[in-house]
This record gives sequence, structure tokens and C-alpha cells, in this order.
Amino acid sequence: MLALMSIDTTRRRPARAPSAPPVHPAYQRRMRLADTLQVLSVVSVALVIAIFLADGGAVRFTTPADALTSLGILSGLVGSDLLLVMLLLAARLPLIDRAFGHDRAMAVHQSLGKPALYLLLGHGALLIGGYALADNSTLPAEVWTMLTQLPDMPLAFVGLALLVTVVVSSIVVVRRRFRYEAWHAVHLLAYAAVLVSIPHQLSVGGLLRDGSIQRYYWLALYAGVAGSILLFRFIIPTVRSIRHRLVVAGVDRVAPGVVSLRLTGRGLRKLNASAGQFFIWRFWTPGLWWQAHPFSLSAAPGGDTLRITVRGLGDASAALPTLPTGTRVSFEGPYGLFTERARTSPRIVLVAAGIGVAPIRSLLESASFEPGGATVILRAPSPGELYLADEMAALCARRGATLRVIAGHRPAGVDSWLPVDAAAAGITLASLVPDVGEADVYVCGPRRWTDAVVADARAAHVPTRQIHYERFDW
Repeated sequence: MLALMSIDTTRRRPARAPSAPPVHPAYQRRMRLADTLQVLSVVSVALVIAIFLADGGAVRFTTPADALTSLGILSGLVGSDLLLVMLLLAARLPLIDRAFGHDRAMAVHQSLGKPALYLLLGHGALLIGGYALADNSTLPAEVWTMLTQLPDMPLAFVGLALLVTVVVSSIVVVRRRFRYEAWHAVHLLAYAAVLVSIPHQLSVGGLLRDGSIQRYYWLALYAGVAGSILLFRFIIPTVRSIRHRLVVAGVDRVAPGVVSLRLTGRGLRKLNASAGQFFIWRFWTPGLWWQAHPFSLSAAPGGDTLRITVRGLGDASAALPTLPTGTRVSFEGPYGLFTERARTSPRIVLVAAGIGVAPIRSLLESASFEPGGATVILRAPSPGELYLADEMAALCARRGATLRVIAGHRPAGVDSWLPVDAAAAGITLASLVPDVGEADVYVCGPRRWTDAVVADARAAHVPTRQIHYERFDW
């Protein structure tokens, strides 16, 4: 095991003013794709507003009842459109993955959850209020009338309740109370929420009336999203799993509760997997076949062999050390932009904590850099939690990378990614790597720790385009 690094706080060098490296052509292409996708998302919202206005929505504000009803229709349209954008971001479309990477796409997905929910809650509340005013009725009486007399309305209420359940379960404080398997099952209710809400959109009101252009456009949106989910989440993964016949070739113990799985198959080069990417894995044993989990490659893919390194945190990962050789494996992927494709600079800094070392190790194996052009920082609460440290030391020695190993508990109540003594001494990423502003910084670890490293990199004036991260969180 590699000896623990001691941090000499008296010999810190001040960070040089970073000179941003030239923008790489690959980065420019990726940003053009990202800009195009963002514009299309904004256009989709603009189109549903245009549909409302083209149907005479602007003139239906003459009475309080009409105003409430019109605002309710508009909020429902925009909220539904945002919900479809969320589903696309989670559908793992190759274009979205290449433009943003999985981590950033899911961050946007999560950020849209509350606005979409608020708009749809407003949709229901405004319509109930508008109908009640028009009918000179009380709110409870109007709800009863809607449930009993309007077609498909009970399904709409069920859909809204399911959506509330999904969004509430995604709040960090609530999510921490779930096991991954239970949280994932609840999250699948989002698909049911969308499905049961469709009938009332077509049968209630005249905006999406039968034979209208807006009805066909609305149906095309739903069909496009449903087709994307079906194709990229089910059909393609199933075909690839059957074609490549992946099986467990061996299980190697790394540390207590941590194992590396060696997987073999046929024609794996055709997957075009890159170091740093992850797959969604399903292991076909009686206790695991119904669960799928994301694990990153811990070795650069080559030939017909893949390797992942897993720490036993949930029910599934804890059972992986007992997998028998020959177990069939199905998969989705590869996913993620935590790869060489995101590079902008000839220099690279790799920072990992805990099991976040897995994709960092695979990147170190295959990344392009000159001797002395890479720095690797490994963090752990204790030396016993420095996983794959021997492999990392050997790779650094072979490739000419600088390795820094830092163990120790983080200070309580302080958003520092370093141990107590280092944080108290004012150690930063810039003091550990003086030329960090000229490098691509790759960070992988738990959410709060990763966010602290990213914040430190930004404080060191590392341009946003040079910061790449994967947070081991759900």
C-alpha cells in the first residue's frame, strides 16, 4: 500500500495566474451541439405558448373566471412540455450524452422537477377556481363535478398525485431515507403519471380538439418522447446485451466490501466505450435480476474485457462479491462525458475520493499527456479506504504522473474537501497544483465532496469548460 502523503504547509507555492489554453475544436463542436439542444428546448416551450395564443387565448381574459381558466390552460401546457423535456434528459439519448454528459443532463432534469410540478399544480388549482367562479360553485363542489362529469378527469388527478410523489421522493432530505432500489421504483411512477394524464388533455376543452394542427403536434411530442425512451432505454440495450453475450469472468477482492468484476463478451470493441464512462448493469441471478445499477469502468476498455470496481453500499452491490463465474450480464450504455472527449488542455488533474477512484483510474490508464503533465490526488478518510491505490501508484510511475495521497477526516460543518489540518492551514487545490488553471480537472466522488472540489477549482480560476465531474450519488 502506498504510504500516506504528509502535507508540508510551509512550502506552498502561490498559484500562477492561469493562462487559459486554446479552445479545442472538439469542445467547440460539443458546445454547438449543446447550444442547439438548449435552443430547441426553449423553442418547444415557445411553441406551446404560441399554440395557446393562436387559438385565441389572448382574448379569453375578459372575466375573472375566464382569466383563471386561461392561465390554468397555459400553465398546464408549459408544465407538460417541461415534463417531456425532463423525460428526454433522462432517456439517455446519444446526442444529449455527447453534448452535456450524464451528470449535467441529470442536474438539469432535477432542476426542472419543481417548476414543472408547480406549473401543473397551478394548472389544477387555476382551472378549479375558474370553473367554480363560472358555475357560481364552491371549490369542493367543483372538484366533485370535475371528477364525476368531465371525461378522463379522475385519471388526471391520479397523474398529478403520482407526479407529486416522484418529485417529493427526489428531494435530497427525503431521498436519503430510501434505499436506491425503492427510490428507483418510485421514480418509475413518472412514466405512469405522464400516461394517465394524456386522455384528459385530448378530451377536455377545445384547444387540442380532434383534427386540429395543435392536436397532431401535441401527439407528435408525446410519441417522440415515448419512442426515444423505448428505443434508447429498452430496445438498443436489449439488442446489445444479446449480441455481446457479456458474462462475469472473475471477482477480485480489492478491500473489505470492495470488489472488481472482470466481464468478458464478444465484439466489445464495437461498443466504442471510453475510459471514464459508466454502464447500467443487470446481473442475472435470482436475487439481482430485477435491479439495474450504474457502475463506472475501472480500467480502460480493451479487447473483449471490461472491468468495474464496486463498493457494497446497497442491497445489490453488497451481493456482488458472491457472483458466480459465468453469470450473464445485460447492460445499457456506455454513458457519460467523463472522458478524453471533454479535454481542452494538454495538462490534466485527476481528483478522486473513495470508490470515485474507479473512473479516475481508467482515465489515468488511457489519457494522453506528456510525462509530468498529469497530477493525481486521492482522498479518503483513512488509508484503508484508499481503493486501488497500488494500481494508481504503478500507473503514475509508469506514465510519469505526480501522485498525491491525502487521508484524514473532513472538518465538521465546513465545505472542505481536505482533512481538518489541511483545511485549517489554508491548503487549496491551487496550492497543491500551482498550474491547475492551465489543466483539465476531473473530479469524482460523493456529491458534497465533489461540489467542494469543484468550488475550489473555480476559486482557483479554472475555466468552467476545464472542469469535469461525476458525483457518486442518486
